[in-house]
Amino acid sequence: MSPAQSHFISAPDGLRLHARVQGPALSDLTPVVCLPGLTRNSDDFAPLAERLAQGAAGGPRRVVSLDYRGRGLSEHDPDWRNYDLRVENADILACLAALEIGEAVIVGTSRGGLHAMLFAATRPTLLRGVVLNDIGPAMEAQGLARIRSYVGKLPAPRDWEEADALLRTTMGGRFPALDAADWRAYAQGVFAQGPDGRFSLRYDLPLMRVLEGIDLDAPIPAAWPQFEGLAHVPVLAIRGALSDLLSEATLALMQARHPRCEAHVVEGQGHAPLLRDDPTLARIAEFIAAAAPH
Repeated sequence: MSPAQSHFISAPDGLRLHARVQGPALSDLTPVVCLPGLTRNSDDFAPLAERLAQGAAGGPRRVVSLDYRGRGLSEHDPDWRNYDLRVENADILACLAALEIGEAVIVGTSRGGLHAMLFAATRPTLLRGVVLNDIGPAMEAQGLARIRSYVGKLPAPRDWEEADALLRTTMGGRFPALDAADWRAYAQGVFAQGPDGRFSLRYDLPLMRVLEGIDLDAPIPAAWPQFEGLAHVPVLAIRGALSDLLSEATLALMQARHPRCEAHVVEGQGHAPLLRDDPTLARIAEFIAAAAPH
C-alpha cells in the first residue's frame, strides 16, 4: 500500500489548497472524502484513511482528506471573511473536480458535516452516503461558546509534553477516555513545530473572527431542511457521549426525521470524537461498505 500523498490544488480564487490522498488511484469502489472541523485538518483522518485504504470497507478505497483554506497545509487567506462555508464549499468542489471525484461517501467532522449537508443542495449527485461526526442540524449554544473561548487563544507550548498538558487542561473534562497516544495525536493536530523549534497553531489566527460574529444570546439557526435533503442517501450520525454541541435530543430527532439515519455513540469523548478508537473506526467502515458496496 502506497503512503499518503499530498496534492496541492488551486481554489476558484487561486488560493493554494492541500489534500491528503491515500489508497489506490484506480478502484471500482466509491472513494471517501473526509472534511475536518473548524480549526482542524486532514491529519485527523489518518487512522481512518489507513484502514479504508487497506480494505476495511469492502476493499481498498481511495481516501481524500482536505485542509480548508487557512488550515493545515493550505494557504492562509488574506481576507478572513473568506473563511466562510460558501467559499469553502466551492473550494471542496474544486478539489474534487481536480481529483476527478464525481461521487463519494463524505465523512464530516463538525464543520465538515455542515458542508456535507450543504452538498444536499449544491451537489446532491456527489453523495453516496454521509457520516456526520458530532454535528447535526441543531447546535447547542453552550458548545459554540466553549469553542469560541479557546479558538485562536491557546498559548504556544515549549515542547510536546507541554502541548499535551495544555490540551488536557483545556479539553480533558470532555475526553476522559483518551490515553497518552491519543493526547499526543490531538496535540499534533493542533500545533506545528517549526524548524526553529517554536510551536504555532495549525490554523490562521483570524479564523477566530468567524466565531466572534455569532450572537449566542439569540436562537441559533437550525438546518433541518439541509439535513432532510440527505434523505436520498444513508447517514451515520456519530455523537460523543459527552458532547455539548450535539444533544441526545437532536440525535433522536435526526433518526426520526431521516429514513436511513443510524447512530453511533462514542463513550468517554465529547466534541468532537477523534475517530481513533477501534469500535468507531470499525463502525464507519461497516457503514461505508453498506452505503457504497461498489
